[in-house]
Amino acid sequence: MSARGIQRYIRPIEEVRKLMLERAGGPRPRNPFEVTDYQEVERAFASLSSLDRDAWAEAFSRPARPDEERAAQAEAAGDSASAKAHYLRAANYYRVARYPAPNSPGKRQAYERCKETYLKAAKYFDPPLERIELPFRGRPGEGRVVVGYLRRPPGREPKEVVVIWGGIDSYKEEQRADGYLARNLAVLAIDMPGAGEAPIVGSEDAERLWGAVFDWIAGRPDLDARRVGLVGRSTGGYWATKLAHTHRDRIRAAVNHGGCVHDAFTPEWIEKAQHGEYPLELAETLAFVFGRATFEEWVEYAPRLSLLTQGILDQPSAPLLCVNGMNDSIFPISDHYLLLEHGQPKSARFYPVGHMGFTPETEPMIINWVATKLDT
Repeated sequence: MSARGIQRYIRPIEEVRKLMLERAGGPRPRNPFEVTDYQEVERAFASLSSLDRDAWAEAFSRPARPDEERAAQAEAAGDSASAKAHYLRAANYYRVARYPAPNSPGKRQAYERCKETYLKAAKYFDPPLERIELPFRGRPGEGRVVVGYLRRPPGREPKEVVVIWGGIDSYKEEQRADGYLARNLAVLAIDMPGAGEAPIVGSEDAERLWGAVFDWIAGRPDLDARRVGLVGRSTGGYWATKLAHTHRDRIRAAVNHGGCVHDAFTPEWIEKAQHGEYPLELAETLAFVFGRATFEEWVEYAPRLSLLTQGILDQPSAPLLCVNGMNDSIFPISDHYLLLEHGQPKSARFYPVGHMGFTPETEPMIINWVATKLDT
């Protein structure tokens, strides 16, 4: 099937509302609703008559403002626990407001507010969060720093370090570090190319962003550059897989948690995935992070990203853990099977659920695998 024959599908607002409310409800709310209030989310959707991006941004920014006010009041009263909770909730609403990507004026403004409120909450983190700027020598027109959030547990140094990042809609402000910190590992959260504050967009060679990260770690006496692990989630798993091959001498282990490899970039899958579990603008958001503007441009460009076509998969690799759901309708499980068919043996764990294989045991399993690899 040619790229020209693929049809773009635009979900009606009723379908988006249904999928998003399913994510917001239940005992374990899912991305992007981790600490929002379900009734507030319902009210925000009730106020929307279209999927206009700026109207969306305003609808979900509105419930963030009272939480900002309550956080400031709690700070003034010396109640740090309440201030932290309200700032985190405000940041989560602003995250929904810019979801899935800051690709309009209103969504860009919401993302700025998300970062600001998150960093206000981070003042109360234990261990503390350090916002860092890593020097990046890019090409003309690219940024000059990689912004990261570093957290280090107390105790002996240098610390083993896990570098974590999300995908097209989950930025460094949303990456969970507590499980790794509990295993006495330092955690550096960054944005993958094209996402958040990354200095470059995604491309066939955007793995060069991590060269700056590895160089910076090597220059920190409190971090152990010989024991570095990588965890890329969703689309970020693509970069973890590539780095396990291209930068294998600089890492101890890597995790592709629900990422894409080859089949996900084909026109056939792109067309199918539009009707899957991703609730809003999947192809358009992928286009955004890879420096493209339209659905059609994504369909034309995506095949160039295949790690199979690029000849990456049969190169030597650092230890790589492949994790996903067997019923994933965002990125096909066949991409993970492909990893097992090429190159060096991999570790793998697949679950009979959807995207990223989320179950109560998934995250603990990944944390334990990474910690064990960095301790050997």
